[in-house]
Amino acid sequence: MTEAILDAGPLIHLAELDALDSLGDLEPLNVVEAVWEEVNHHQPQALRAEGLSLQRVVAPKLSEELRALAIALSLDRGEVESLSLMELHPSAWFLTDDAAARLVAEQRGYKVHGTIGLLIRSVRRGLRTPPEMLNLLHALPQRSSLHIRPGLLKAIIQRLEREWGK
Repeated sequence: MTEAILDAGPLIHLAELDALDSLGDLEPLNVVEAVWEEVNHHQPQALRAEGLSLQRVVAPKLSEELRALAIALSLDRGEVESLSLMELHPSAWFLTDDAAARLVAEQRGYKVHGTIGLLIRSVRRGLRTPPEMLNLLHALPQRSSLHIRPGLLKAIIQRLEREWGK
């Protein structure tokens, strides 16, 4: 199994799409306190999803480098705590939809995935069919609070339709 550290976005957005099963083969799913609180506020059912091994974790003390990056990039508490935990688990996947947090993680060499990548991966793992996934992506602006530029979403859908032969 692959260990993951979650920011709030993927948990919230996958719950909104009824697609939390996209995380089912990742274990453990580490959720720092700040992220747990945010998800509990916005999508509490995501924290009780069956089949997920969510582990509530206390974040370690911030490194000075991470503290400086957090200030410079205006990272929120959940992103900072998650990235702090990534320093102890650099081979884990960091799951986030935040562009600044992704930038920090990629600069540090971490594997980063967001909601859309996790959804696409669920087709490749056989959890969903391509038509089911495309329907989810088309419905994403109405069913999810994920902020994605309409043009980017359209380009992703078109690429997947070509790849999957639709």
